[in-house]
Amino acid sequence: MNGRARSLLPVGRKRVVAVNATLENNRWEGTSVLDVRSAMTNSIELDQQIACDCTYQRIHESMRDAFALVDMHGHLLKWNLAFSEMLGYSDAELQHLTYVDLTPEHWREIEALIVAEQVIPHGQSRLYEKEYRRKDGALLSVELKTHLLRDPQGQPEAMWAIVRDISERKRIEAVVREQEEFFRLVAENSGDFIAVLDLEGRRLYNSPSYTHFFGDTKLLLGTNSFNEIHPDDRDRVREVFLETVKTGIGQRLEFRFVLPDGAIRWMESRGGVIRDAAGAVARVVVVSNDITNRRAAEEQIHRLAYFDPLTMLPNRRLLIDRLRLIMATTRRNSRYGALLFLDLDNFKPVNDAHGHGVGDLLLVEAAGRLTKCVREVDTVARFGGDEFVVLLGDLDATTAESESSVFLVAEKIRNRMSEPFVLPVHHQGEDDHLIKHQCTSSIGVVLFLDGEYSEEDILRWADIAMYQAKENGRNQVCLIDPHTGNTISAPQ
Repeated sequence: MNGRARSLLPVGRKRVVAVNATLENNRWEGTSVLDVRSAMTNSIELDQQIACDCTYQRIHESMRDAFALVDMHGHLLKWNLAFSEMLGYSDAELQHLTYVDLTPEHWREIEALIVAEQVIPHGQSRLYEKEYRRKDGALLSVELKTHLLRDPQGQPEAMWAIVRDISERKRIEAVVREQEEFFRLVAENSGDFIAVLDLEGRRLYNSPSYTHFFGDTKLLLGTNSFNEIHPDDRDRVREVFLETVKTGIGQRLEFRFVLPDGAIRWMESRGGVIRDAAGAVARVVVVSNDITNRRAAEEQIHRLAYFDPLTMLPNRRLLIDRLRLIMATTRRNSRYGALLFLDLDNFKPVNDAHGHGVGDLLLVEAAGRLTKCVREVDTVARFGGDEFVVLLGDLDATTAESESSVFLVAEKIRNRMSEPFVLPVHHQGEDDHLIKHQCTSSIGVVLFLDGEYSEEDILRWADIAMYQAKENGRNQVCLIDPHTGNTISAPQ
């Protein structure tokens, strides 16, 4: 019987040997590549080992991960189909290649150190990553753990490894890194205030913009993001945050930040969520803008639109809005409202004698006196020039009681306006000095109820009553009856 055999054979529990031998006239001639502990003495034993070898071969070929066995010089001794397909080589081509041929140059020194410092001293390496160069020249990222085989004398004779293609994982990691880098660049170069919070509202990340408010952002890590929110806004912001966590849908809101120095900044925020692999909300991202200047501009526009810039009282436009509200209220509760139209007597001489600057000071002082004569819920407005309007609501359900109440307020105003105005005067080239100016007021009053008249009608009736007060000698209060047009003067 003649033959030739090469086999990877299991010996004992831990060892594998490769046999390369020739059967001549029922006798084996040859040597093992790695280690042959005893010669094969009969063909039955050889058949058993070949059958065993075939079993291991089938196991290797069925593995999804690649398998390779090399000698200590890097020559490939054994591999499975997954290994050859992964690298794009045929079995015939791999027989003539070494592990070094498959490894890019920049990885060779690294892997030699792993073998020298981990595999040989410890029998195996830690799990590590490297690259192979495929037949088509492309680099392939893999993950492997190398194991050592020793001969009977304990000397290293071969190494084997299970190799896993991680190129897809690397691609995903690269995409994630790119996204993280993009996020970092946006966050660190944006004027927006970007925060990442956990589901309890604790800070996990704050963009560099927050240094303008709180200094070193590292000190914010792990702190409660609600602490710096204005107490009047805190509950509302927390409710919106919890709703975002619950629904995964962010909302827009405005709130105030209280800074360490006590300053207040208005913020506009929009929330979003980061979900985990299972789709559950894992983080909340809040992008905020400092809108303090915008709010100030909006308030300034509102003031210009609805308030007199000199006295800061409501102007005619806001007066009409307030009048409409009180008229609607009188229809609901059947209680009278009243409008007082007031004109300053003897105002023109102060302008003529001392200039409009002093006249403006008198108007500001008059506005202050008027405001102090009424309730906070009442409205004092500058109608124009030296004319003012006072709106009173929620008087009484009866005409007599309402007339009595409005006369008390009107008399209070008339008496207060009759007191001399002490005003500073400044002329170029002269020393500043104070003047006293007597400036009384004529007041027209009208009561209204049930929306019987329009706001223009009410203003017109009060204006008529005011001119009647002037005709009666000024420094008077006149009430007009819209139904008859008759006026009565307030008792003094």
